[in-house]
Amino acid sequence: MVITSSILAQETNKKSFLGKALETLSHIEQNYAVEDGQQLFRETYPYNNNYNASYLGGGENSTKSNLYSYLWPFSGSLSAYVAVLEKTDARKTKAHIDKSVLKGLEQYYDKRHPAGYASYVNSAPQSDRFYDDNIWLGIDFVDLYLHTREKRYLDKALEIWTFVASGMDDKLGGGIYWCEQKKESKNTCSNAPAVVYLLKLYEATKIKTYLEEAMELYAWTKKNLQDPSDKLYWDNVSLSGKISKAKYPYNTGQMIQSAALLYKITKEKRFLEEAQESAQSGLDYFFTAPNSAKNSNSYPVLKRSDNWFIAIMLRGYIELYHQDKDRRYIDAFQSNLNHAWHAMRDDNGLFGKDWSSDAATSKQKWLLDQFAIAEMYARLAGL
Repeated sequence: MVITSSILAQETNKKSFLGKALETLSHIEQNYAVEDGQQLFRETYPYNNNYNASYLGGGENSTKSNLYSYLWPFSGSLSAYVAVLEKTDARKTKAHIDKSVLKGLEQYYDKRHPAGYASYVNSAPQSDRFYDDNIWLGIDFVDLYLHTREKRYLDKALEIWTFVASGMDDKLGGGIYWCEQKKESKNTCSNAPAVVYLLKLYEATKIKTYLEEAMELYAWTKKNLQDPSDKLYWDNVSLSGKISKAKYPYNTGQMIQSAALLYKITKEKRFLEEAQESAQSGLDYFFTAPNSAKNSNSYPVLKRSDNWFIAIMLRGYIELYHQDKDRRYIDAFQSNLNHAWHAMRDDNGLFGKDWSSDAATSKQKWLLDQFAIAEMYARLAGL
């Protein structure tokens, strides 16, 4: 069944995007929370104690039987609740971040020098530390500081940056590694968001060094990891110089956000033009064109991916919208999220990954996919 845009519009009016974000977060808490006082979550619902975390790059950490989720899926809770706080400024949301989310996050805190967050809880045997995991957290802490002006959030963001900066060296001419224990590649996912991180630190502190470092890292990522044919971004470059040419939504999205922020700060038009080039190519590559053989809808439909990759891509398009007021991309995301509310949820209020389907097809739902959907509803609220 194809849900028409008019029906979607009528139904959307019954619950705001912010309301959808809050309801989704409620379903996550109900279905994934581990009731042991640690404020942590399981990785999947239904729970699978033999879950294989392939995103850890192999090794023993990928195949452990774990009661709790890894850091990356858990970090989605901080991003989602910060996005809600930015739209509501509600005391209840702020209290939940401080008393629940940050309490849970501290279970991953790792005191190896420089201190940072490890991929699994610190009550278990020591696990690897990923620079990109820490970057996403650092961005959230800067956002918390920019919204509340509470210095403790900025202090935490600066502490995390010290760890991230330790993952940078002169091999390949610069750039940040992906994993502290596997310094084999420099990835777009650890460099593009690091530019966003630095630019937000500059906004928070007005320390010019952060802006200069951001511009250098932006140029390095563009030079080493951008496909010149379409202005999208490849996944990584190994120390041998071999490029992994997979293209994921979040990598391009973070470079769109980086360029849009650079334009906001410097007013150099080239940054806006670079953001717009990648944004148009992203629409062509990560969406199916409307009224095509594979898409009978009147709007561009997102291609299947991890929902979190799409949420991070959305951050870039929203930042660009704030600079050029072009609603095409925002409208496309809103149409997809309208569809998701009606067609991609199961009986537990949890979402699948297939944006072209009218059913929440997968039985097992990943924690991070759910937080990503909640984040997207919150970020789109009021736009």
